[in-house]
Amino acid sequence: RHSTWLSKKRWVGAGRGPLRAWAGPRCNLGNADACGAFQAFSLFVKAKEVPAASRCPGGGEGVRWRCCRQAFEELRGIHRHVALHHSGDVGRQAGLGAGPAEAGESPEGGPGPADSAARPSGHSCGSPEICWALPDTSHVSQDELTSQVGEVLLYYCYCEVRDPEKLCAWQKALCQHLHLTGKVRVATEGINGTVGGSKVATSLYIKVMLSQPLFKNILCQEDFKSSAGGAHCFPDLRVGVFKEIVPMGIDPKIVSYKETGIHLSPQEFHREVEQYLSQTTQGQSDTILLDCRNFYESKIGHFQGCLAPDIRKFSYFPSYVDENLELFKDKRVLMYCTGGIRCERGSAYLRSKAVCREVYQLKGGIHKYLEEFPDGFYRGKLFVFDDRYCRRLGTCRYCGVLWDQYKLCSSQHCRQLVLTCPSCCNKGLTACCSVCQEKALKVTSRASGQTLKEECECTRRRPRVPIEHISPRILDTGKD
Repeated sequence: RHSTWLSKKRWVGAGRGPLRAWAGPRCNLGNADACGAFQAFSLFVKAKEVPAASRCPGGGEGVRWRCCRQAFEELRGIHRHVALHHSGDVGRQAGLGAGPAEAGESPEGGPGPADSAARPSGHSCGSPEICWALPDTSHVSQDELTSQVGEVLLYYCYCEVRDPEKLCAWQKALCQHLHLTGKVRVATEGINGTVGGSKVATSLYIKVMLSQPLFKNILCQEDFKSSAGGAHCFPDLRVGVFKEIVPMGIDPKIVSYKETGIHLSPQEFHREVEQYLSQTTQGQSDTILLDCRNFYESKIGHFQGCLAPDIRKFSYFPSYVDENLELFKDKRVLMYCTGGIRCERGSAYLRSKAVCREVYQLKGGIHKYLEEFPDGFYRGKLFVFDDRYCRRLGTCRYCGVLWDQYKLCSSQHCRQLVLTCPSCCNKGLTACCSVCQEKALKVTSRASGQTLKEECECTRRRPRVPIEHISPRILDTGKD
């Protein structure tokens, strides 16, 4: 026991700084390897940081790092924890040999967490090992990595993830390493990301993602949808583990992405829509063109002749299908959404009801369709989930003038999006409805920090799950 304690003492306490804390006297590193190890250790620790906004009294005011369900307030504490329990992960990230913990011995002499992490994950459930590799940026200047001129990437990948926590930590380290902002959702069913940064950074990001063994032979270059933007399009970086990579509210074990509909390329989808519109004009269509997005998205842009459910969240979509099963009976359904991800689970849920004749979905979503057919059958703007709100038919909420730039309702208690033109904004009409406009005045007189649940005229008069009584609600069947 004394020798084990002494070994632990030498392992953690030797030298100064994170590199010595990790390598200790047991590891003789050359200059290049030492730099790689130092960078890998620092990035691993960086990935465990708690965002400054989350360091509130209720959640532990002094907490600066979290790892393995533990909180750390001092740098020395997190360094010690990583050196003891994550040497294997750091070693693989640096491209070096395994540390003692990878050999199957924890600091206390028994099998430790790093032992299981060192084994190929494919041995347990068939999913590949998560590689901790980060791109080499030594040949890139800081200005190139942080340039405001860049792009926003939208992508997703459905696959089996054995260790979502580990994938989440790697994603966070990768995005921070490349100065990317945005949102990344990780789950046992895959990953979904929208990130922004310089073109050099996004290019490196795609390259590393495609080389990640977990996504190999599944994710390809064409799966990344890009648009003009950059890191400034998002307030910060948010990477987290969730039950679903897109919140439909149905357990992935019950409705799996593996039961999805038939994918159609933009060209195939274009031909199907063309045929559908031709048949609809003659009153002979047996097809439904279904928009899987929320009402505020389809309101400013949609495909001609589509059925656009008046729902506020995608988690309402299953209930919408359940309440309107008769509508889909013996129909061919063409589904679409922004980037394709909602259709993956949405089409699987619709197919699980066994009422449709066929279910198809647009591969790559509206993003990919507009790249191929900018003057096709899609009308209006494409709603995107960042500070730009719109990228590519709506009217002002108050005066009715053509306007399609969304802003958040000015009432602090409400998170609805509102279409209000500059002229009406200058008149002080900045809320989603008159009820919210009045509440905004009352809220300002109350104690600061008090939050109210969204409750306004807009929400109350909209059914949570609309029922289509006779036929699909057609938004636009005309050619223009």
